[in-house]
Amino acid sequence: MANDNSANRARYDFKKAMEEIRNYRGRGTELISVYVPFGKLISDAMAYLREEQGQAQNIKSKTTMKNVTSAIDSIMQRLKTFDKVPENGIVIFCGEVPRAGDQTKMVQYVINPPEPIGAFLYRCDSSFFTDPLETMLVDKRYYGLLVMDRKEATIGILAGPRIQVLKHFESMVPSKHHQGGQSSVRFERLIEIAAHEFFKKIADNCTTCFLDSLQDLEGIIIGGHSPTKDFFYNEQYLHHELQKKVIKPLIDTGYTDESGLKELVDNAQGSISDQALAEEKEMMQRLFREIRKTEGGLSAYGEAQVRHCADMGAIDTFLISSQLRKFRCKCQCSSCGHEFEATTDDDESPVKCPKCEGNAKIVESMDLIDNFFELSDLYNSNMQLISGDSEEGEMLLKAFGGIAALLRYNVE
Repeated sequence: MANDNSANRARYDFKKAMEEIRNYRGRGTELISVYVPFGKLISDAMAYLREEQGQAQNIKSKTTMKNVTSAIDSIMQRLKTFDKVPENGIVIFCGEVPRAGDQTKMVQYVINPPEPIGAFLYRCDSSFFTDPLETMLVDKRYYGLLVMDRKEATIGILAGPRIQVLKHFESMVPSKHHQGGQSSVRFERLIEIAAHEFFKKIADNCTTCFLDSLQDLEGIIIGGHSPTKDFFYNEQYLHHELQKKVIKPLIDTGYTDESGLKELVDNAQGSISDQALAEEKEMMQRLFREIRKTEGGLSAYGEAQVRHCADMGAIDTFLISSQLRKFRCKCQCSSCGHEFEATTDDDESPVKCPKCEGNAKIVESMDLIDNFFELSDLYNSNMQLISGDSEEGEMLLKAFGGIAALLRYNVE
């Protein structure tokens, strides 16, 4: 059963759109940004835009005035398609941007932000106003946190920059010193029994806090005093599914209370950033191992071969470079009428017909990575985007055209 790729696709589409939007520049102050928060009536937003459209009639430059009023009209037409504002609000960017020569083109982006926007905002400038959305690009993956020693333990979560304490409890483990007339050996045994019970309590609380949300959990970071946390992990007190999620190495911390969670996160930043990269590297190493096998093993690479394997239902995991910037286009030849699909560097230039070598027009286009997301859903496959931050990711892009796959079975 394939992983749910919808969240990964939404995150990719949001990042890609922001990359494009922030690079646009208008010839004048004619690029419009509108932020409409949840709870704002569509009719109120429309009334505000009509007022701005009236004010735009006073712009001295006729070209700028025409472009601004056209952009506002386009935004209002889009707002009419909504019965109400979505839960996180809606953001619309619209305006005329330069093309080759003296030409311009109207661009419009409708963004469903991944987090709620705070207030209604209208901005007309020479660039789109993206500041409220930039913070939403920050990685907000979810990590489990545990700091512990024999005296106390604290469990929390890290979601983006926010640390939340979930549980804090102290142990009943006696200190290591002689008491009463008990023998040293007997007392040490009682201490170890108490410590064992405390470790079980920690593990049970981790199960309660983390196991139900395991699918969304990127990893578990464990910290505390060196011998204790290492013993807890090595003796596998955690539930076996949680044990597999622990990020190594374990982190030394001086505190095991709420301040210990902050210390843990500060000291683990390298491990956290390396985690996603390590997962990508492992997927690519698996690909390389398969390629080295007889007849290529359970691997495919290059767009043509990967698409062929996908059509056979043989793809387990698509490995696609996140740096690909191409389009998958449906085309129709102007000469012979032949219809076909092609991958292009842009979605506006004519494409050569494979049948008669004539020019074909692009009828429909889609971002290439989005196209592979659709294929992964169609064939119940996993989708793994590979960054270019590692040697393996760079090799995927340069040696394999950014497209490879791990297979369920060998395809001739």
